Amino acid sequence: MQSRHFKTLATVLALAMLAAVAFSQTVVNTAQSGGHWGGRGFGARMFGLNADYLELTDAQQAQMKDILTKEKPTIRPLVQQLAQGHQQMRQLEQAGPFDEAKVRAVATQQSQAMTELMVQKARIKSELVAVLTPDQKDKLAKLQARREARMQKHLQQQGQATTAQ
Repeated sequence: MQSRHFKTLATVLALAMLAAVAFSQTVVNTAQSGGHWGGRGFGARMFGLNADYLELTDAQQAQMKDILTKEKPTIRPLVQQLAQGHQQMRQLEQAGPFDEAKVRAVATQQSQAMTELMVQKARIKSELVAVLTPDQKDKLAKLQARREARMQKHLQQQGQATTAQ
């Protein structure tokens, strides 16, 4: 039974790390390429806000862009810290003998950075949602419910495939 819990925990942690790396790479790549952080671009998608579906006005998009521009200096160092931690972890994995203490230290730093990033993301999303009208908030809730349902279905299918093996 412990083995099953360990596998589940390991899978969840691996998915969280992959999400963190993908998120950090997207943020860093967007920032480096001069991409924009609001409106119909990266920022709205990152926070689960679909500008076209929600029918955001130009004024709302401008407000969101301002929020994201203001928050960029808070997010960037966290993303860079995650990217550096990921690189350190790769180096430790490829180094000679396994050093559990060093791996745990990097994992702890990654966990703390991810926690802070998630808190900041939630705070920023709250600010972005405050820009929406009540109708847009309803549409967003429906969109999020559909995404949750798809995710649950996907997870159930993976669980069934795993048990079939």
